[in-house]
Amino acid sequence: MITRRQTLTVQVDGINIGSDAPIVVQSMTNTDTADAFATAMQVKKLADAGSELVRITVNTPQAAAAVPEIRLRLDDMGYTVPLIGDFHFNGDRLLKDYPACGKALAKYRINPGNVGKGNNGDNKFAFMIHVAAENNKAVRIGVNWGSLDQSVASRLMDENRNLGSPKTIAQVMQEALITSALESAGKAVELGLPENKIVLSCKVSHVQDLILVYQKLASQCRYPLHLGLTEAGMGSKGITASAAALAVLLQQGIGDTIRISLTPEPNGDRSQEVIVAQELLQSMGLRDFVPQVTACPGCGRTSSVLFQELARDIQQHLRHKMSEWKGKYDGVEKLKVAVMGCVVNGPGESKLANIGISLPGSGETPVAPVYADGERIALLKGDNMASKFMQLVENYVHQRYIKKSSN
Repeated sequence: MITRRQTLTVQVDGINIGSDAPIVVQSMTNTDTADAFATAMQVKKLADAGSELVRITVNTPQAAAAVPEIRLRLDDMGYTVPLIGDFHFNGDRLLKDYPACGKALAKYRINPGNVGKGNNGDNKFAFMIHVAAENNKAVRIGVNWGSLDQSVASRLMDENRNLGSPKTIAQVMQEALITSALESAGKAVELGLPENKIVLSCKVSHVQDLILVYQKLASQCRYPLHLGLTEAGMGSKGITASAAALAVLLQQGIGDTIRISLTPEPNGDRSQEVIVAQELLQSMGLRDFVPQVTACPGCGRTSSVLFQELARDIQQHLRHKMSEWKGKYDGVEKLKVAVMGCVVNGPGESKLANIGISLPGSGETPVAPVYADGERIALLKGDNMASKFMQLVENYVHQRYIKKSSN
């Protein structure tokens, strides 16, 4: 049982972040925000995949001007997913020149290291915080290793040199990340932003650094924390690194929102990062999003690819059906389905699932028993076992899950 770290609760357009609220999955578009149609459609796709917050880049006057149109397009399509504005360098000017942008966003993301230095930087930060407070918007103060406030780093380096037993450079840099986040949050509160409107992040690119930084940050504040590697990478590397870092922190109760910052393949599907985030939380027992498929890896007993194809197809089918089922059936996201490839573990795993099939391995009788809640309900054979099994799964859902009230 994982005990969550108790924090303040930040509300973002009806979604609670922190304390006992479910850990929130978020993602980010990679379209040109100035293209309101393309950005709205990508937000829609990410929301369909399960992203509960979507961040968009706000970097130019054209992008800032497009934000209200993006919000309107989404509302017209029936999508209420909150939008986060990602501001760097010129956020104060954009919020000043395009006040409708600040009103249309649900949350602002501010990087202290990119706001600016000295009085000018302080004034920019203050202006953005005042706009957030006036619009009753939440703010994520997001510190990144690659864009750290160098004035904080230099100050801590100077202090470290005067210590009898100086820390390593890596330790000072980790401390600088945390100090920048906490000092910026303190400034925001002094400027009038309520504590329960602040989320913090200290994102880096390496697994061990991320774990250490967030463990220290969590011990020093009550703000909700957003987790994620800054640049996780592509494919299996990015997935593995993200899971390795976030799983350790989540197991310790640290983390209130997450993003898996995967580099997509050229022209690849951006929503993969949403699916990975969901699967990480679901595999740890922290949330349920879609029915889960247990499938064996295959061995010399399973020369047929039938069980592999069925596992793939049923998993895709279940994720597709959830758009319909989640509005009709209570608890269907907890459904467990087994697709097994031979008699060794097939019947046992199938009986342990809500519904499962044990396909015949090499040299086995070409029949496939199907089990529901531990009892055999069918014995399939022939060329259409896959479609018959999918129909049995649908029948199981319709019969076993309570229909939601239409009121």
